[in-house]
This record gives sequence, structure tokens and C-alpha cells, in this order.
Amino acid sequence: MLVSGKPEAGSGGWRFPLTAYRSLLTCTLVLFIAACGKEPLHQQQSFVFGTQVEVSIYGETEAKARTAAAAVLQEFDRLHREFHAWQPGPLMALNAAIARGERHQVSPELAAALRDATQLSEASGGLFNPAIGQLIALWGFQSDEFKPLRPDPKKIAALVRAQPRMSDLTVDADNFVTSRNPAVQLDFGGYAKGLALDNALRILRAQGVAHALVNIGGNIIALGKHGARPWHVGVKHPRAPGALIELDLNDGEAIGTSGDYQRYFELDGRRYCHIIDPGTGFPVTGTQSLTVLAAPGPRAGVLSDAASKPGFIADIRDWEAPLKRLGIIAAIRVDESGKIAMSEAMARRAKRVRD
Repeated sequence: MLVSGKPEAGSGGWRFPLTAYRSLLTCTLVLFIAACGKEPLHQQQSFVFGTQVEVSIYGETEAKARTAAAAVLQEFDRLHREFHAWQPGPLMALNAAIARGERHQVSPELAAALRDATQLSEASGGLFNPAIGQLIALWGFQSDEFKPLRPDPKKIAALVRAQPRMSDLTVDADNFVTSRNPAVQLDFGGYAKGLALDNALRILRAQGVAHALVNIGGNIIALGKHGARPWHVGVKHPRAPGALIELDLNDGEAIGTSGDYQRYFELDGRRYCHIIDPGTGFPVTGTQSLTVLAAPGPRAGVLSDAASKPGFIADIRDWEAPLKRLGIIAAIRVDESGKIAMSEAMARRAKRVRD
């Protein structure tokens, strides 16, 4: 029984009004939760991080589940404000200070995220790069609604030459941030959802919840089981309704997908997605979707979010290499022609639904 709304991400052209996101579940992953009968499954939904989010709690009283889910959703709202790149908040203030060449103090939470994102960026060979916010904005993807316009090639080339990197930042012991490169502008769109998943598990455990599934627009983390069986999810097919593969998600595991069908526009018969290659300054065209499965651990959510970007951007001949450097061995990739490639670890876990 499909209980998480329509599985298809928006596919109607180039423009995505905010109301359209609210009207359907723009999930990269389809949830298959058998909620029939009298099973004690509580679910709460909200709209955060520009997408639908859902908290499913199993085996608790309605009152306890409702309180725990509300605490998770409240945390998501807080993180949305803390890490938003183009609305007033701590990250926007830091970006403004970097652009002015000023030293700026941030919260311990943001400082920790900067240090962690820098480590992930370096391990990925720079393919995961939250410092390219100017490129993302130039392509129009720092907006709830975006237009089908190609940026000035000269501006793209100038930003690529500037080489904004996370390693350009210095975060001192008092959480003051400086940058030796004024071209750095931070966009945590590929990190904050994963951080939210990790925080959600901590909140749920603190609330005494033993079994839950948390879904942020297709980035999903599991806690415990769904009754006597593991939680079961399906990875969305990037070009067709329904699932590409299905698999069980074990306690503490997280899964996340980067896709060219979530935020994109089409112009002159060509699709331009929101995932930008830092090396070229252009949206990636060689991949339709890339899904990673992160092992249990305190950063499983972050890894499920951040690690999918390097695999999406990497050359087809070497797409697994940056994932392995990040500790990810289970992944599935669909290239621009629709050809599917799976790592051995993912092949052992996945049930193929369709080609």
C-alpha cells in the first residue's frame, strides 16, 4: 500500500511554483509502508527544505508519536532557517561577510557543519562543493521559482576560474570564519537535509521512539523496524512512474538520491538541472539519477545527502571512486541514456523492479 502520496517528482516543464510542490510529494524515493489493518503507524507531514517531509512512527501511542513527530518537524523548521542560502538568516549573513572580505563569527552548529562539509568536499575531490553558491544562483536555482535562461558564459567562466572551494575557508577555535577567496558563497542544499535526518534520529531516540522512518523529499533514514520486518523503500525511476528498485532499509541506514528531475528547466529541447559541475560551471548532463545507501552511524544522514552529488557529477567511467572515498559502497546510477549501473553492494541489497 502506497501511503506517501504521488511518487513522481514534478515533470511539467521548466517552472515549479511553490504551490505545486505543496500539492504533491516530490519524493526521490517511494515509500512502501503496509499501513493497513490495526498496525499502530502514525504519520505527520509538513513542507520544509522546499519539499514534502514525512515522519512515520511505528508501535507507539498516538499521543507519544504525535509529540515526537512534532519535535522532529520543529527541528526541520529551525534548520531550514539556519541553513537557507537566499533568505535572511545565519548562512546569508556569513555569505555577505565573505563577499565583503570580513571576519564573521558563526554558531557552533554552523561552524561544525563548515568543518564537516570541508572534509567531505576534500574527500570527494571537490565534486561535493557547497562553496559554489554563486554558480547555483547564476543558473537561477536559488529561488522557489526559476526561469529558463542560460547565464552569460563569461560570468560562468569567471566563477570557474575563481575556483571557490570549501578549503578557502578558515574556521578558528572561537568559530570566526574567514575566506581567502571572495568568490566563495555557501549553499548547503546538498547537506542540510542530511543533517536534519541525523538530528531527527537523535530526537526520536531521546523521545523514547524505537521504530520510525523519516523522509525529506526522498532522503530517508530508518530507525528500528516496521513491526516484524525492516522498513521497505523504493528508489524512484527518473523517467517513469513508480520504483526503479526496492530494498529493505535497516536500523540506522540512510538512503538519498540526486536526480535531474527535481529542480530543472528545459530550453531549446535541453534539460538543465540544479546540480552544477564545479569544474565546468554547467549543470550535469550525463546522469539522470544517482542513489547512495549509507551505513548506520552518526553521519549516515549527511552522507546520504552529500555523497550522492559526487557520484552524479563524476565521469561515467569512474563514478564509484568518489563514493568509495566517502565510505559509500552501495549505489545505483542511471546515465543520460537510461542505462543502469549498480555497485556490487547495492546489487546484493536491491530487488530490481524495472529497467
